[in-house]
Amino acid sequence: MAINRYEELEKKIGFEFKNPQLLDLAFVHKSYVNEHRDRKNEHNERLEFLGDAVLELVVTEYLYKNFPTRGEGVLTNWRSALVKGKHLAEIAEKLDLGLYLYLSRGEERSGGRKKNYILANTLESLIGAIYLDQGYKVSHKFIDDMILAQLSSILEQGLHIDAKSRFQEIAQDLLGFTPAYELIEEQGPDHDKQFVMGAYIDGELIGRGSGSSKQNAEQAAAQDALKAKKWENVVVHDPSHDPTSNV
Repeated sequence: MAINRYEELEKKIGFEFKNPQLLDLAFVHKSYVNEHRDRKNEHNERLEFLGDAVLELVVTEYLYKNFPTRGEGVLTNWRSALVKGKHLAEIAEKLDLGLYLYLSRGEERSGGRKKNYILANTLESLIGAIYLDQGYKVSHKFIDDMILAQLSSILEQGLHIDAKSRFQEIAQDLLGFTPAYELIEEQGPDHDKQFVMGAYIDGELIGRGSGSSKQNAEQAAAQDALKAKKWENVVVHDPSHDPTSNV
């Protein structure tokens, strides 16, 4: 594998890797190894495992130290918003991580370079590689600059609230109704069931979503409903959402 193709990425993150092979490994998707049997286990899942732990520690430490008046529940919600896949995928896109991925031909054809879960996992792999190559201090700074810097924006937009809670909060505030959810259909065999749920306001179907459980499908339906109502950026004031508030 070429190891001199990361010059632009290293400019963006502000340092050069001491071990270029480690950086290269961060971009090897498991599907690529499946087509290159000689590489055996040389893919990025172990780095992803490590990076996930480093990310959670850094974020938890930051929230604990900077928001001493906040309880565990609030800090847990904030942490979840910072480390959730969609947020990490957006950061990965800004860094153009998809350009560097080693993918199988099938994953390439299916648009793997733009899949949120692959991008999010790749960012975690990169964090793991940074930690091993540069240590805790540099990986902490990378997470500060790329991820923690987004906290104020996340809180202002209410993105730390799960879609179902957010949909309920806005519907009650603007319309005076509490959304209801109903099963529309079930698909697939028992061992691989998919549920389709509908999100309703006052009996009207607003959004629908699918998932491997009814709870996941309800979250997807709520997200679809937020989009349908153009409520994605609506802010319902709550002092507990304000990171500067000590209420």
